[in-house]
Order: sequence, then C-alpha cells, then structure tokens
Amino acid sequence: MSDFPSGKSESSSVLVTLMPIMAAVLVGFVIIGVALPVLPLHVHDDLGFDTFVVGLVAGAQFAASLVSRIWAGSYSDRRGAKQGVVTGLIGAVAAGLLYLLSLMLVNMPVLSVAILLTGRAVLGGAESFIITGAVAWGLGLVDREHAGKVIAWAGTAMFASMALGGPVGTVLYTSTGFISIALTTALLPLIVLLYIARMPAVAPHQHGEHSSLATVMRAVWWPGLGAALASIGYCAILAFSSLFYTEMHWHPVWMAFTAFGLALMLARTVAGHLPDRFGGARVALVFVVIQVAGMVLMWLARTSLIASFGAALAGFGYSLVYPGLGVEAVSATTPKNRGLAMGIYTAFLDIAMAIGSPGLGWIGGHIGLRAVFLFGAMVVACTAAVVCRLLFTGERS
Repeated sequence: MSDFPSGKSESSSVLVTLMPIMAAVLVGFVIIGVALPVLPLHVHDDLGFDTFVVGLVAGAQFAASLVSRIWAGSYSDRRGAKQGVVTGLIGAVAAGLLYLLSLMLVNMPVLSVAILLTGRAVLGGAESFIITGAVAWGLGLVDREHAGKVIAWAGTAMFASMALGGPVGTVLYTSTGFISIALTTALLPLIVLLYIARMPAVAPHQHGEHSSLATVMRAVWWPGLGAALASIGYCAILAFSSLFYTEMHWHPVWMAFTAFGLALMLARTVAGHLPDRFGGARVALVFVVIQVAGMVLMWLARTSLIASFGAALAGFGYSLVYPGLGVEAVSATTPKNRGLAMGIYTAFLDIAMAIGSPGLGWIGGHIGLRAVFLFGAMVVACTAAVVCRLLFTGERS
C-alpha cells in the first residue's frame, strides 16, 4: 500500500505522462475555437451570404463530429490510439489547407463557401479522432485506476482551448483577416505532430478481440445517458446565459459562461482524482446535486452577482459529473474497446447539445429566458436517477 506522499508523486508522474497528449487536445480545440467567433463574419461580410449559410458552415463541423465519433473510436482500437490522434491532426492540417483554398476563390463565392464547408466537415472529423484517440491513448499509458484523471484532464484541455481560441481568433481576424485563421489551422497541428512523434504508442489489439458495437453500446448506454442529461445544464449556460444577462441589463454579458468555465477548470485541477479514488458514480452523484443547485440559483437570481455565482456552482458540479460517468463507461468495457467506448460516450454529449439547444430555445421563446435554467436544472436532476441505478447495479454485481 502506498502512503500519501507517494500517491502525490504518482499523480505528478501521471500528469507528466499525459502532458503531450493534453497538448494535442489543446491544439485540436484551439483551432476550432479561433474560427468560431469569426466564421459568421467571414461568410456574411466577406462572402456575402445570409444567416442560413452562416449556420450551415458553422454546423458542418459539429455534424461531422457526431457522425465520426464511433468510427474514430473503432479506428483507435484497431490501429492504435496514437495513430488515431495522428490521423486527427493530419485531418486538421487538411482542413486548414481547404480554408486557404477557399480564400483563393473568394471571387467565386459559391465555390469558396462550398470548399469552406468541406473544410469544416473535415475539421469535425479530425476533432473526433483527436479527442477520442487522446483519451484512449492516455488510458493505455497509465494504470486503469487513473481513468478519471485522463478523462477530466482531457476535458479541461478541451474546455480551456475553446475559451482561449475565441479571443485569439478575434484578434487574428481583426488584424489580418481570415487568412490568419486558415494558417493557424494548418500550421499548429504540424507542430504538435512533431511534438508527439517520439511519444510511446499503445499497441492496438488484434482482430477478433473486439466486442461488437451493440455490446459496447449496451455497456456505455447508462453512463452516456447520465452525461447527456447533465450536459443540458452546460448547454443552457453556453447558449442562453448571455441573452439572459442582456435581457436583465446585467454586464458583462459573458460573465456567467466565464464563471462556469473557470469553476469547472479549477474543480478538475484540484479534484480530478476523486472519481478514481471514490468511484465514478459516487462522485457524480454528489457533484450533480451541486450542479442542480447552481442552475436553480441562476433561475432565482435577481442580481448578476448571484447569477454568476450560480453559474460557477453549476460549473463546479458539472466538472466531475462527466468524467465520473466516463469512468463508469470505461469500467464497463474491456481495454481493447476503450476507444469505441469513449467514442460512443462522447457522442452522447454531441446529441445532448444538438437536441438541447433548440429545445431550450423553444422554452425561452415561449416561457422566458429565466425558465431555461429551471428546466435545465430539472433535466440535470434526472442524472441522479441514472447514477443511482449505476450504483445499485454495481453493488449487486
């Protein structure tokens, strides 16, 4: 049995092992984040298209991500998780080159936007391979009892890079136009490819050792459902907090999302080990209660300070619900299927975001934006029932 100091040393060793993989995730999502705030400006102002085409170009990436999740997971299992990350980074470079090609044809807007749309779809597929391969790679490099750290830290790198990418992309676009976004998308993944080239790979499992898609889906279904329900709260704050603040005349309008993100990253940094130590489902049950409390506080808030505190509380709670349930998903499958399991598990988040945004928007339009956070809290609370089922079946097995 190891004492506490050696446990701290082991945790530091895990962090050092995972750093290059987290760098790949960071870059993979920075190049997504830099484009998000400026794509509408480029498509609308530079190419002259309406909001429908803007939405089409922006949404192509997320649709491609969802479609490619299972493929990315299966590929990582059969060809190796490192190869999955490498494939994703190469895909990101290709997306950047397509961005550049679209810029060469701005005098033919229809052809230019078609190529840009293709680049967005390629980037969506690349994102699936990067995040799914990175988690599977990390799980293969460290002991199984550190699965929660791998999932939590990968998510933290993803979240931080999306937050960083927005302001960086805005500065780049304002300074030099969309060409700087295209060059960033093409060049950053090349740098990471050189960085991870010497990292040890995890040998893929041979054919005949893999469970069927249906078998892995059954194993991941309940943790995935719980994660999807909890993610509706994240969706509510991401999509509607700025509109709510604007309606209430609170400033700055981005404060709720910033508070959510900072609390989430802080919690994962200081408490990311808890799912490994106490069990993913137990930790998820505690933290989902915190998340619900934060959402309810946002619904009740009459000042921006209280609303922002509620958002921070929700972020703190959500921080370990997703990795906690991710530990349950990984534990329910064999190591040779970890890539497919994480691909399916991540797809639940994609589906939640795809359904949650319009659903919450309908509620906000008919009942009011404040009701979005109450409804979000009610959906998130359903996660507790899923977690209780996981705990009950786990104790019986």
